Amino acid sequence: MAEMDTSSGGGHKKGPGVKKGKKLSTRVDLTPMVDLGFLLITFFIFTTTMSQPTAMKLFLPKDTEKPEEQNKIKASGALSIMLGRGNGVYYYEGELAPDGSNFKSSNFKDIRQVIINKKKSTNPQDFVVVIKPGPEATYKNTVDMLDEMTINDVKRYAMVDIFQTEIDLMRATEQSGGVK
Repeated sequence: MAEMDTSSGGGHKKGPGVKKGKKLSTRVDLTPMVDLGFLLITFFIFTTTMSQPTAMKLFLPKDTEKPEEQNKIKASGALSIMLGRGNGVYYYEGELAPDGSNFKSSNFKDIRQVIINKKKSTNPQDFVVVIKPGPEATYKNTVDMLDEMTINDVKRYAMVDIFQTEIDLMRATEQSGGVK
């Protein structure tokens, strides 16, 4: 608590030969103030809202029992993008040719222009991008490709499993390009 020293030697006389009275010393005990500070810090820590984790919203189609009722896409409006190792991006338009002649390789810098060109040359109702992460694709590359869909304002896209023939074509392209 606050404490004051009130012991002075006598009365309040003034004049020559009278000793000056002692100055009163004040000492403030700050212990309750420290307690109050920690109490406030504790209060604010417990009452603040913690940062909420951000999650990506995915709109999934409804499951149907009949396969003919599933979402169908036109092959002319489809752009399939495969994600490989070493930030490799591979794509083809429409259906994959049996000989793999329309299978092309790219990177994250150039794939945006491929998406823009396909979007311009295709009817908006028919345009869909199929994203297929490969076995060696990283989570970062998958999220980057989903970000490209948002950046390019692609309304319809899907993430599906990659086919073995596409994996084989990716590995052959990676080996010929020297990607490790």
